[in-house]
Amino acid sequence: MASKQQPAGKFMAEPITPKTQLTANSDDIKTKMELLIMKIQADFCHALENEEFFGKKFTVDRWERKEGGGGITCVLQDGDVFEKAGVNVSVVHGILPKGAIQQMRSRGKELAEGDLPFFATGVSAVIHPRNPMVPTIHFNYRYFEVTDSKGHKQWWFGGGTDLTPYYLNEEDAVHFHKTLKEACDDHDRDYYPKFKEWCDKYFFIPHRNECRGVGGIFFDDLDTPDEESAFEFVSSCAHSVIPSYLPLVRKHKNEAYGDRERQWQLLRRGRYVEFNLIYDRGTKFGLYTPGARYESILMSLPLTAKWEYMHLPPADSKENELSLVLKNPRNWLKTTQ
Repeated sequence: MASKQQPAGKFMAEPITPKTQLTANSDDIKTKMELLIMKIQADFCHALENEEFFGKKFTVDRWERKEGGGGITCVLQDGDVFEKAGVNVSVVHGILPKGAIQQMRSRGKELAEGDLPFFATGVSAVIHPRNPMVPTIHFNYRYFEVTDSKGHKQWWFGGGTDLTPYYLNEEDAVHFHKTLKEACDDHDRDYYPKFKEWCDKYFFIPHRNECRGVGGIFFDDLDTPDEESAFEFVSSCAHSVIPSYLPLVRKHKNEAYGDRERQWQLLRRGRYVEFNLIYDRGTKFGLYTPGARYESILMSLPLTAKWEYMHLPPADSKENELSLVLKNPRNWLKTTQ
C-alpha cells in the first residue's frame, strides 16, 4: 500500500514506526537508527532541491509492507540539475527469507535453523545528474538484527558512500575521499584505509575488469567495538554525504557539454546498471525479501542509459583517462603528499 504525501515536519513523511513507540523506546538502537535515517533523507533531499534551477521537488511516497514495516521513497525526476535522484528509507521486519539466510551464511554468519525474526532499517540514495561533468553519488547506511529461537540476538551495521564520475577530476576525488576520511578518523584511524580498500573491491565489475567509480568507503557486518560506538560511526559517515558531494554539484552543474559527453555518460550509466542488477548485495537482499517493493529497490537505476557493442574510447581521450583509473584504483589522498 502506498500513498503520495507532502513533507511532514522535519522529515519527508511520517516515520514508519508510530511516534508513540519511538518515544517509548528512545534509547533503543532501532529507534536511534530510524530517526537518523529519516533526518539524513530529509537533509539530503532538501539540499538537492536547493541546487535545482526552477524549484523541482521530490515526490514523496510513503509505503507499507503487509509482512511488517514499510518505507519512504523520495524521487526527483526530470530536474534541470538532477535527471533522476532517489533517496529511500526502509524499516522492515518479519521472518528472514531462505535466500537471505544463505547469503548471510556465505559471509560467515552463524545463523540457527528454523524461523529467524529480523529487523532491518536503512537509508539509500543514488543521484544521476544531468550534466556529465557532475558525478553520480551512491550512499547506503543500514542496521540489521536477527533473533534465534532461544532469544539470542545478532546485530550489525553496514554501508558506505562512493563516487562515480563520468570525467576524471582529481581535485574532486581528493575532496570526496578527504571528507570521508575525516568522518572515519573521528572514530578509528584504521577505518578509512580498510574501508576504502573494501570499497574498491566491492564496487568492481568482474566481467568488465573495472571499478564502478573512484571509490569511497564500504563496510559490512560491523559489530564492534559495541552497538553505541558503531552507531555513532555510522552517523558520522551519513552526515558526511552532503559536505562530500554538494560542493562538486555546485562546481560543475553549469559547465558546458556536448553530445559526445552525453553519449559517454549514457554508456557509463549502463555499467552502473550492470553492477546494480548483477552484483549488488543490497539489491539481492531486497529482491529476496517477501513483500519486496520493486519500485523502491530499482530506484537506483538511471532514467536513461545506453549499451554500445564493443565500445572503446580513443587512447588519448578524456574518456579513456577515466577508464584507466577505473581499471587501476588510486589511493587518492596520497596524491596530495
